[in-house]
Amino acid sequence: MARPAGWDQRFLPMVTVVPYVALAVMAALTIALKHDRPGSLAVDLVLCAAAAVWSLALFTLHPQWRDRSAVMGVFLSGLIVFGLVMVLRDPWFGVYTPVLYFYAYRIIGWPRELYFIAGVAVVAGTAQSAGVDTGSWAGRLEYLGILVVNIAPMCLLAWIGEIGGRYYDGREAALREAREANTRLAAALAENAALQERLVEQARAAGVLDERARMAREIHDTLAQGLTGIVTQLQAAEHAADDPAAWRRHHAAATALARESLTEARRSVNELRPEPLETGRLADAVTEVAAGWSARHGVPAQVTVTGEPRTLRPEAEVALFRVAQEALANVAKHACPVTRVGLTLSYMDRQVALDVRDDGRGFDPAARAERDGGFGLVAMRQRIEALSGTLQIESEPGHGTGISACLPAGAPEVRP
Repeated sequence: MARPAGWDQRFLPMVTVVPYVALAVMAALTIALKHDRPGSLAVDLVLCAAAAVWSLALFTLHPQWRDRSAVMGVFLSGLIVFGLVMVLRDPWFGVYTPVLYFYAYRIIGWPRELYFIAGVAVVAGTAQSAGVDTGSWAGRLEYLGILVVNIAPMCLLAWIGEIGGRYYDGREAALREAREANTRLAAALAENAALQERLVEQARAAGVLDERARMAREIHDTLAQGLTGIVTQLQAAEHAADDPAAWRRHHAAATALARESLTEARRSVNELRPEPLETGRLADAVTEVAAGWSARHGVPAQVTVTGEPRTLRPEAEVALFRVAQEALANVAKHACPVTRVGLTLSYMDRQVALDVRDDGRGFDPAARAERDGGFGLVAMRQRIEALSGTLQIESEPGHGTGISACLPAGAPEVRP
């Protein structure tokens, strides 16, 4: 298990410097104590020198080997053997065992370090049991007791250190994960802020486009229709120049259309309901617009109401009223010659439908949309479908035209 970097740096001298200092001190003491026994002195000095060379060759000079558990196991096993031989010769060599403990605790991983810690404890216990008579059973039991007293607490200390190391590693991992999570959260917040900014910009652009589309529909349903009617009445007045009564009638109709168109344009800009809907219900407004159209164009327009009339949502009434206006305007522009027009407003349980049919010359809807853009038909469809409704157009050349707009009678959400 990994240990704190600070611990490693703080105690690194204990395995790189202190062992040589300890061996040098033991060699000096040996010289001082055994100067009169050259044979024994030579053996002890050779053992100290061999332990120093062993440490230098396998540990100090090759730092890259410290991560190789097999090499470190051989290295520490050799040092334990050197230490055991030393304490067997002279118990005071037991002062070298702290160095062996530091090696066992630091360079061998868990749980293999327990074996080496136990080996070092045997060296320490052997040094401590000097003078014990191991030739008797009592002496052997005393020696074993000394070994147990050394092995058990040192192995327990290693286990406690391993638990602490795991706790430290777990805490470091948790802190690292928390830092990474904070980094990801900060990145996500920045991304969300950028996304929100883009969404706000897109919503602003969509609002602008929706407003443009609304104004285009309103202009088409008010100014365009009114101007078309005015042009038609002025052309009729020009053709009736020799008939003062007819000329005045067409001139008055053009003037009335101009006033109505101006009023409707102002109401559309202010997003107000059409004036006929302000003073009456949808059925009355459709009847009024049909009567006005019939009076201007001299074509009978019959309005039929089925079911029980009831008040609808304002936007639904406006949409159906505009469909009626646009359908009648299209009849005047494109259906001639036409002899009659029929408008049917049907109040059903769950739906309200407006059907406008004429017996004019008809047209091909696809060809009309491809030729002139068919904005009037597109505007009608946009109005109806925006309220979860449907718009159907049935027409073919020579067989008249039928337009059917159907809206839910309830109050569904308006589509954006």
